[in-house]
Amino acid sequence: MKTELTFRNFYLQLVLLIGGIIYLNNASSQGYQNLEQLKGTEIQVYYSAGHEQRAKDIATRTQSAIKYNYTLLGFKPKVTLLILSPEDWSKHTTFPVYGMAHYKNDQTLVVATSDNDFWRSFIPPLHQLPSPLAEKIKRTYRTNDGKLSMQPFFDLLALHELSHAFHIQGGLTMQRKWMGELFCNIFLHTYISENEPSLLPALEIFPEMVVAAGAAGYKFTALDEFENNYTELGKEHPKNYGWYQCRLHVAAKNIYNSGGKKVLVKLWKALRSTSAKMDDKQFASFLKSKVHISLSDLMAKW
Repeated sequence: MKTELTFRNFYLQLVLLIGGIIYLNNASSQGYQNLEQLKGTEIQVYYSAGHEQRAKDIATRTQSAIKYNYTLLGFKPKVTLLILSPEDWSKHTTFPVYGMAHYKNDQTLVVATSDNDFWRSFIPPLHQLPSPLAEKIKRTYRTNDGKLSMQPFFDLLALHELSHAFHIQGGLTMQRKWMGELFCNIFLHTYISENEPSLLPALEIFPEMVVAAGAAGYKFTALDEFENNYTELGKEHPKNYGWYQCRLHVAAKNIYNSGGKKVLVKLWKALRSTSAKMDDKQFASFLKSKVHISLSDLMAKW
């Protein structure tokens, strides 16, 4: 049954997903005998029968992102890609929500084949929105048959997940929980800006909308409060957590606009260069000198 959402509840639920937290589980190890294997790919790709074109499309973007970021970072993670129908989802992952891209282990990325109730539940009630914003949403997320689908947004979140494989397998010391998410957003925004800029509206509309709505009523708003209350935020204040994720997403856009793709390269090298724990003053100075002033400004001007 489709959830009826007010506009506020809609976007606050949506932003919980923007961070793309990696989900590790103990799914069945039965193998992929019931899936088709996509041939001619650089990574292993398995997909549900009847969805070959979908598999090709997702594999093409994933491989493109890996190849592009290899030219920037000199590193390739090991990735196996599963593109699953609702029927196959429960056979290969224990993640409870069909449609949410996630890792089932440190190198197996799971995505959905089809539009689904989960994605559709995040379509906003357009009649509650200002007309210009409603038109922008319809223009960005309209399908060929005239309906709305959040698939363009969720497909891009798969690349956010991919970036977690880069920094985990690459051995980066992220220093802060917020940096782990910010890195992934910078990775995603850099790739889309440099390679598929026509998709930027699908990536940017909702985080910007949430940030513009303000932070009234949230228990935590400071950056160090996100760090110090991370577990409490996730368990007891999910809407507040989602607001932080949107702030970090918009920050990634601004950081890219300030320094371009070089920021991702410098950030990768900097976080890979040391495992020594830094306090806030040291970390801000480190980011300013080794990466870009926009990152130290994020800490100072949050």
